Amino acid sequence: MLQGPGVHPAVHAPGDCVWSQGQEGLCMDLYDVMRTTFAARDFTDDPLPETTLFRILDNARFAPSGGNRQGWHVIVVRERATREALAALTVPAAKRYVAQLQAGENPWNTIDPTEVDAATIEQTPVPARLTEPFVQAPVVLVVCVDLKVVASTDQYVKRIGVISGASIYPFAWNILLAARHEGYGGTITTLTVAQEPQLQELLGIPPHVAVCAVIPLGKPLKSLSKLTRKPVPAFARHERWDGAPLTV
Repeated sequence: MLQGPGVHPAVHAPGDCVWSQGQEGLCMDLYDVMRTTFAARDFTDDPLPETTLFRILDNARFAPSGGNRQGWHVIVVRERATREALAALTVPAAKRYVAQLQAGENPWNTIDPTEVDAATIEQTPVPARLTEPFVQAPVVLVVCVDLKVVASTDQYVKRIGVISGASIYPFAWNILLAARHEGYGGTITTLTVAQEPQLQELLGIPPHVAVCAVIPLGKPLKSLSKLTRKPVPAFARHERWDGAPLTV
């Protein structure tokens, strides 16, 4: 069971929910949290108190990272003007994302060249759900990683690099799991990162620090309890890529 911050399981019976003194909230089974942490994009007007946000990050920081170097940095954005600027920086990549979807493509993938021309992309309207969360949420977290401390072991492989993400996205996901535990929610967004130089200038981020995610965070307008995902046999195989599916 999930327990309150600073509390150790020690001698409690299975199924017990243990909270530190003064802690309030729901006790949720770990698997329940994993199965119900959804991408929240619509938020109420409720604030996200500094103490709660601190507790979310205080627990998220126990995520693993390469060499335990913990190269993450978080910029907490509450100023409306800055959140509006983040929304504006999202628009160019969002236009391409939507245009490719409408053309039946998998947006922004690095294997199949797009057949959508620049003029079509430019004329494509952007759905509000891709930009409004940055303005609607009380807090936006800009999650970054210091590339000087990340072992990018695939840097000489002839494809887009992905290994660096192993040292930052567990932390980003921990933020959402902790937020869920506290009764809040958000989503990992990356469209803004297509404009990283402008984003670095806006927030004073050094050039050797990569922006990995922009996470709007707040009290969800509604909660989803049933998420749709592929079953295990669809993605897990024995021994080889074309091996027998893992089943029970």
